[in-house]
This record gives sequence, structure tokens and C-alpha cells, in this order.
Amino acid sequence: MKKQILLLLVVILLGLQARAQDAHYDQALGLKFPGGLSVTWKKFLNPTQNIEAQATFWQKGFRVGGLYEFTFYTFDEVPGLAAFAGPGAHIGFWKNKYKPESNSSAEFGIDGILGLDYKIPDLPINISLDWQPSIILAGSEGFTPNFGGIAIRYTF
Repeated sequence: MKKQILLLLVVILLGLQARAQDAHYDQALGLKFPGGLSVTWKKFLNPTQNIEAQATFWQKGFRVGGLYEFTFYTFDEVPGLAAFAGPGAHIGFWKNKYKPESNSSAEFGIDGILGLDYKIPDLPINISLDWQPSIILAGSEGFTPNFGGIAIRYTF
């Protein structure tokens, strides 16, 4: 936990030292929590569509995923704030002792994401809050509603 907090502080301090940017950004790299700790990278393809890659680590295993996100609403009264949603997919691996009912230690599933994204004006910092439910198709099959969280990213 101490390493996670230290890494988060380093990302924020690096962001404060960078030159100021407007409310839009091209790419962002940072951390997302809780539900484990994710390294997250976001790249805009155009002003309303982006891709996001995530690598999530938690005590039971590891998960890699990709998302295609669409901005569907921008808040004119709050520059830099937008609502987004989109589809994605993931593959995950875990230690069998955590899921003894499963014959596998891997899973594949489809994801959805719904959230709010805020680029702090005049700072290269992006904060997002999202919910990322999954339907596991292979491995430990079923619905998993407990992914998502808060991401803090450095924008460039």
C-alpha cells in the first residue's frame, strides 16, 4: 500500500511540474484503484472516441483489458468534464486456490464501461470515475460487477 501511495504521489508531482494544458488531452497514463491496482493508458482517436488499456494487479491474480470509449455528453458549465461509455474485453489469470470450483486459472470476458472523465484545466492531470462490469465467457463464467474505480492520470 505504501508503494502504491508513493507511486501515486510521484505521478501527481510530475504532473504539477509539467506545462499547463487546456481541458482536452491526447493521451494519459496513470493509476486506477480500488479493485486492485491498475496501470491505465488512454489515447484519443478523435475528440469523442478513445481507446483505453488496463493492466490490473490484485492479490488473487492479474487482468489485462482494452476498451473502446465514446464521449456521449460534455458539461458546458464544467469545462473538462465529460461522460463516457463503451465496450471492451479482458483476459485474466489467477491462482487456483482462490477459485477451487473452477477447472481453469484463466478467464476471458467482455466488458462495459460507464463513467465521468475530468481534465483539470491548466494542469496535466486527468481524473476519472467509472464502473466496469464484466461478463466472463470462458474460465469462471458469470457476471462480475465489481471492477471500476478512480483513475488519476498524467496527460500529454
